[in-house]
Amino acid sequence: MARKKAKKSGATKGKKDVLIVASKVKAYMHGKNMNTSAEAIGCLSQQVYALLDAAAERTKANGRKTVKPQDI
Repeated sequence: MARKKAKKSGATKGKKDVLIVASKVKAYMHGKNMNTSAEAIGCLSQQVYALLDAAAERTKANGRKTVKPQDI
């Protein structure tokens, strides 16, 4: 019997994973009587990556390895 290969977590072939829960974003925007496109979800995820990258840099600059609220 053949086994299925386990998917690796993380980015594959230069494509980053989506860091947000699309259904939660869509539900939130639906509560504001707005729709959300798939492209908006991808863009939002890119913004989260940028935010986290900047927070990591601030954390390193302060000689720490733990990201704290003030780094964000």
